[in-house]
Amino acid sequence: MAPVDGDRVQLRQVLLNLILNAIEAMGEPGDQPKVLFITSTEDASNGIRIAVTDSGPGLSTDGLARVFDPFYTTKSEGMGMGLSICQSIVKAHGGEISALANEPHGAVFQFTLPRDVASA
Repeated sequence: MAPVDGDRVQLRQVLLNLILNAIEAMGEPGDQPKVLFITSTEDASNGIRIAVTDSGPGLSTDGLARVFDPFYTTKSEGMGMGLSICQSIVKAHGGEISALANEPHGAVFQFTLPRDVASA
């Protein structure tokens, strides 16, 4: 897989935030299995796509539309800044971040980063 050019600490923060959010979302008791997938692939624009997929309760349509807004949270004890900060970091690296439903339940948070053209 092609390398990306970026701040290792900041990109680690993005990935860690997405993973911890997924784990928290699946922390509710229930009958369904707890599944977390982390994948990295090359995307259509020859960049790198990292996806964190969980089997938690997912987000409502309104939640999907607002999930990256500052101070929006679905947690009882949350400030609603984590995903907004992730979005800022990814955009500063020339990438995009998105959230979508994971059928039949759960969520997928993914971000893409451009390849490091110097090493291509």
